[in-house]
Amino acid sequence: MKKEAFNELKRESIYIGALFIIFLIIFKIIFFKESFFIVLRAVFSIFWLFVFPGYSIMLYWNDKLDFAERLVIGVALSAAVIGISSYYIGLIGLNVKYHSILLPIILISSGIFLFSRKK
Repeated sequence: MKKEAFNELKRESIYIGALFIIFLIIFKIIFFKESFFIVLRAVFSIFWLFVFPGYSIMLYWNDKLDFAERLVIGVALSAAVIGISSYYIGLIGLNVKYHSILLPIILISSGIFLFSRKK
C-alpha cells in the first residue's frame, strides 16, 4: 500500500475511534443503570458488525466520496450484506453463532484487499 493511502487510513481510523467514544458516551447515558463493560460490549459489537465492515467495503470509493458519506452508506450496506448473507449461509447449514465472527472478517478483508488492489 502506498504511503499516502496508509496515512489516510490512519487519519480516518482516528475519526472512527472518536466516533466509537462518542457512541460509548451516548450509550452509557442512555443505559445508565447498566455496567460500563456491558455498554462497551454492546457498542463494540455494533461497530464490529456494521461500522468496520461497512467502512472497509466503501474504501474502494475513497476518491469519489467523503468520509461521512462512505461511513453512512457503508453501515447501511454492511447491515444489508451481513443480513442477507447470514440468512443464506444459515440455510446452507453453518451455525448462526459463527456468523458474527466470520462475516465481518470476510467483509473487512475483502474491502481492504480491493482497496489495496486499486491503489
